[in-house]
Amino acid sequence: MSAPLSCYHCGLPVPAGSPYDARVLGETRAMCCPGCQAVAEAIVAGGLESYYRHRSETAANPDALPSVLPDELALFDREDVQRPFVQHQGELSETSLLIEGISCAACGWLIEKHLRTLPGVDEARLNLSNHRLQVRWSDSQLPLSELLKELRRIGYAGHPYKADDAAERLAAENKRAMRQLGVAGLLWMQVMMAAMATWPEFNIDLSPELDKILRWVSLFLTTPIVFYCCGQFFRGALRDLRTRHLSMDVSVSLAIGGAYVAGIWSTVTGIGELYFDAVGMFALFLLAGRYLERRARERTAAATAQLVNLLPASCLRLDDSGQSLRILLGELAVGDRVLVPPGALMPADGLILEGQSSVDESLLTGEYLPLPRGRGDTVTAGTLNVEGPLTLEVQALGDQTRLSAIVRLLERAQADKPRLAELADKVAQWFLIIVLLAAAIVGIAWWQIDPSRAFWIVLSLLVATCPCALALATPTALTTATGSLHKLGLLLTRGHVLEGLNQIDTVIFDKTGTLTEGRLTLSAIHPLGALDNDTCLALAAALENRSEHPIARAFGRAPRPAEQVENVPGKGLEGRVDGRRLRIGQADFVAELGGWPAPQIPGTNGQWLLLGDEHGPLAWLVLDDRLREDAPLLLDACRARGWQVMLLSGDSSPMVGEIARRLGIDDARGGLSPDAKLDVLRELHQQGRRVLMLGDGVNDVPVLAGADISVAMGSATDLAKTSADAVLLSNRLESLVQALTVASRTRRIIIQNLAWATLYNGLVLPFAALGWVTPVWAAFGMSVSSLLVVVNALRLARS
Repeated sequence: MSAPLSCYHCGLPVPAGSPYDARVLGETRAMCCPGCQAVAEAIVAGGLESYYRHRSETAANPDALPSVLPDELALFDREDVQRPFVQHQGELSETSLLIEGISCAACGWLIEKHLRTLPGVDEARLNLSNHRLQVRWSDSQLPLSELLKELRRIGYAGHPYKADDAAERLAAENKRAMRQLGVAGLLWMQVMMAAMATWPEFNIDLSPELDKILRWVSLFLTTPIVFYCCGQFFRGALRDLRTRHLSMDVSVSLAIGGAYVAGIWSTVTGIGELYFDAVGMFALFLLAGRYLERRARERTAAATAQLVNLLPASCLRLDDSGQSLRILLGELAVGDRVLVPPGALMPADGLILEGQSSVDESLLTGEYLPLPRGRGDTVTAGTLNVEGPLTLEVQALGDQTRLSAIVRLLERAQADKPRLAELADKVAQWFLIIVLLAAAIVGIAWWQIDPSRAFWIVLSLLVATCPCALALATPTALTTATGSLHKLGLLLTRGHVLEGLNQIDTVIFDKTGTLTEGRLTLSAIHPLGALDNDTCLALAAALENRSEHPIARAFGRAPRPAEQVENVPGKGLEGRVDGRRLRIGQADFVAELGGWPAPQIPGTNGQWLLLGDEHGPLAWLVLDDRLREDAPLLLDACRARGWQVMLLSGDSSPMVGEIARRLGIDDARGGLSPDAKLDVLRELHQQGRRVLMLGDGVNDVPVLAGADISVAMGSATDLAKTSADAVLLSNRLESLVQALTVASRTRRIIIQNLAWATLYNGLVLPFAALGWVTPVWAAFGMSVSSLLVVVNALRLARS
């Protein structure tokens, strides 16, 4: 059997008999849909078909990008709408757009080339690292809505980029931390060369003048490291001293400040060793550790800001005469009436006044099938209207919606999350107290014995026991293991995951999109007449291809079109195929077509749809949310470690019990709200359980945030991914099995690193106190200790 033909534009399979193609690079290329055909023809017509020659990845399918109505795009031409994200400079305007659909560097070339050919566009620059497009253009020649349409014409979706204040502030802090790290590294290398030349160990015959010059050069180069790069340590130490709370900043500030002051004394008097190289070394190691920590926090800073991605940018408000006008979501008020057409998101929590439809609430509740909703029912902001138009009365907006309530649960759960850092901080405080007391006692003792050596011995003690190796022991091992897991498709967003996996004893699974694939597939066809499976599937697909319902995606593309298709919300579809009148959907609805008795559904698992015509039933078609192939492997690995396994799902259908039976899960609960899931988690924590949560929906967010370790699927919502400790980018559950093995190795490496760092500090402290270690050799010993920790951690990079 030959392999299916792939679409030349997006790479998806081309249905048999597809009529879509385009001539690209001198050849006729097969296309999977009219969207890919239109995009390819637009690219060729613009003289940009070299894009296909240079690209390294296939493009995104246009159908996969969010659709925007023309009247919604027109809103972007309003001055009040542009004010937050468009800057006007004379006749030109400038804005930043976030681009969806970029797959490789050739996409950037295509976007920039195409936009620069448009009248009125002065400049277009795309940053491939963050997919942000900077455009400068003449608004009078080319309205912003037309510019966005041109992007869509070549297969990309553009949205105004408006970062929230917290994200912008954290990004600015991250840039400053990177600059400080770079300055410290660059200057330290220069200081090291200058300072080493003055060491007696190198036996360099320096003239007094050159020795003095090198000392002042070292002082000059070290000063920016102390006051610019290390300013945060001194500010943190002052803050901690005011609150009577010792932290690493106090020890670090004493070591850096003491070495810097000693270096100034040595520079001015020309007596003793320089310690500026130790200052630069401290700064580089410590800033690197803090930068890694900041990067981890940056990934989770905008969790609540992702809420806006679940809400539409605009909606249709109805006036007293029943006419609809598209407005921005911010212009909506409680009590307004809005029209929500099929395929649109609910703009607010509301009460249905008119209409009947099905609503997809899977992102909020976990229900994998759309639920019927009609007059008198309430709907939730962010859910999807599937079939028929609905007229709503707005009951709640913004912070008062159910979606916002889930976000508040997220924030509360994050506040309750166990903080391993608090325990580490307490241990560090005792360590610092011991070192500082030891330094004071040693200083007093040496002042009595030999006052000329007291300061240098105390400085050696502080430098030698500076907890660089202790600080690097865990982060370096976790960073190396993180890189190895990223290659396997598991992205860690918080450093405590690998360490915490070794302490887990309970695992909670979501069902839809986690243990299952999260989309309906056609699992079986049961003919009831003379027609075979393929013929029944072709007839059903012809009807379903005219529907926006998620069920329709399970039938694939139809080889023939259906005519006069009518959608009856909550019941099914009716239409004509090759002159035959057909219905598909609920058995009673289909049976009404010919007045024959409706057959009984032969099974309970899955979604059963009946296909029939005026003469009788033709076939049962069974739809199911397919279990992931590697789910049993993950469950076996969890049981092998003695973990308690639970299934908590928002789905109230019998599928929850069926999935639990097939995987051998004894504790399975369905129909749970986010609050109920969080209550179960709290009960487990009260029992002293350490919980791992694996989920993908917004309804899982509070539990993901509250669990000791949380993993979100790669196909999860943005809010779920930013709330989780790790993201399974590959969507392969077997990657978690490999992660458990890596976690065990990482734990061993961390223990080895901590043991070595503790042993080093324990041994060097008495030697430094006895005056056997000079500050220079103390700095060298600390560096070697840190290097050993790093080299040991790098063993985790080996597969």
